[in-house]
Amino acid sequence: MLKVTEREIFDILSGKISGLINRTVLKAFVQEGFDITTEQWTVLSCLWDKDKIIQQDICDLTQKDKPSVTRLIDNLEKKNLVMRVSDPSDRRNNLILLTPRGGAMRQKTTEVVHDIVNHTLENISDEELGRAKDVLLRIMHNLKEY
Repeated sequence: MLKVTEREIFDILSGKISGLINRTVLKAFVQEGFDITTEQWTVLSCLWDKDKIIQQDICDLTQKDKPSVTRLIDNLEKKNLVMRVSDPSDRRNNLILLTPRGGAMRQKTTEVVHDIVNHTLENISDEELGRAKDVLLRIMHNLKEY
């Protein structure tokens, strides 16, 4: 079994790669004139796939807790990118839906993210990427069972 050093464990736990990707995406958003964070983009991305969903669905899709998602939705609402409406089938819930402004951001912001992802994966073969994806999925599975 491959031995992992303390430094490598720290790098994994501190989310160095994730943090670097987030900073790169945020910088690109600023350069393109988008006033959103990477976390806000992930919420918008959920809504671009399926509009009018409850907050718990966003929590499940993003793997974020309810207070974090509430804060993200509040900030997106202030920017007129999403809005809350009462769920007609269950008034205890609010549906989160895109505003026209939020929907209009989809193409350009997604292009920005895809460009960064494509650059990030340069010089990595499909075979290497497939193995890495498999390993990461197994790690996620193991963590869910812990």
